[in-house]
Order: sequence, then C-alpha cells, then structure tokens
Amino acid sequence: MTVKIAIIDDHQLFREGVKRILEFEKTFEVVAEGEDGEEALDIIEKYHPDVVLMDINMPHQNGVEATRKLIEAYPETKIIILSIHDDESYVTHALKSGATGYLLKEMDSDALIEAVKVVAEGGSYLHPKITHNLVEEFRKLSNRYTPGGAYQQPPAVVPPLHLLTPRECEVLQLLADGKSNRAIGDALYISEKTVKNHVSNILQKLRVKDRTQAVVTAIKNGWVEVR
Repeated sequence: MTVKIAIIDDHQLFREGVKRILEFEKTFEVVAEGEDGEEALDIIEKYHPDVVLMDINMPHQNGVEATRKLIEAYPETKIIILSIHDDESYVTHALKSGATGYLLKEMDSDALIEAVKVVAEGGSYLHPKITHNLVEEFRKLSNRYTPGGAYQQPPAVVPPLHLLTPRECEVLQLLADGKSNRAIGDALYISEKTVKNHVSNILQKLRVKDRTQAVVTAIKNGWVEVR
C-alpha cells in the first residue's frame, strides 16, 4: 500500500531534499508540503496523509504546538518531528504532544525511510542518537548507592539466549548503544539488509513494535550492557 506523506518545514531546500529521498521508495508518495504549523491542519483536512514530517522550529506556530492541535483534531495522525535538538527536554515535549517519531536533521536517508515505515505501520521511532541519550540517562539513574553510601554494583548482564540467537543478541546490544543499521552492519561485517532482518526478528521475538521498545525491554531485563 502507498504511504501518503506531508512535509511541513519552513526551509524549501530542506523540504526538496527530504522529498527527493522519500521518492526513492516506490511505496511512498509526498502528497503535500507546507511552510509552518498553521498550514498543517489545512493540509491534513485536504490530503489526509498517513505520516506528517514536522519541523520543530517554524515561524507563527512551532512543530510541537502544531502537533498537539493536529492530534486533538485527528487522533490517528502519525507525526514525526524533525529537529536539530537532541536535548531530552525537546524530545519529551514532542512525544507528549502526540508525536510518534523524533528525527534529528543530521539523519541519513536510511534512517528517514526506516522511520516513516515504522511509524506508518503503527510503531514509534527515535533517532539512534536520541536512543543512546536515553540509555545514558538510564545508566545514570541505575548507578545507585546503598543507604550507607556504598556503591551498589549493577547486576551482571545476561544476554537473552533463551529468546534470541547469539547474533541477534549482538545486534540488540548495538541497538542499545544507539547504532544505526548501517553502523551495526559495519561493526559486525554484515550487510545492512541482514541487519534489518535481524532487527525484524528481534522485534517479533520480543513482541515489541519498534527498536526503541526493544532497547527499553532489554535494559529492564538486564539483557544488554548500558555503556
């Protein structure tokens, strides 16, 4: 099925670049473009896109405000925020507004395409660097001390070999490290297509919708090293 996409960004050159990347996918169709958040609602009403790519910083109305209004009017709308900010506060505000994805504008084409596919299918997607930041925050919170002030050593990591193959465990660890599919392929000397197959198998076996949920599940169960 064709995934209809709308791009909302006040920089025309950026929109054109994103559109050109998306058009490489035969199942993607960019049906509309807009320059600010105020145009977004009209675009949704007229074109009914499946996925909206929304810049976070725009004149008149920013992406977070526009996302909140769109979700109130059209709860089923799937919105991916595009941003130059990797700060946790920006990510939190975007997700609380109803966005189901958050991409940094330094993304590569593979991350953009993967994000649209995941969100269109009902999952959520965070840029790998954002995932790494969340893992780092979890690491800080997990470095707890006993009441007497002594450091409490975190439990040993036990890979989920009862659920995943050894190779899938390696891929899961690299996902927790915030690596993209391409970086995982380079680290393990396998093709990016093979990495995608491994990630798909991991999601299915862990019964989660996306890689972010897989990482959160792995951390909670002590299956990966938080480093």
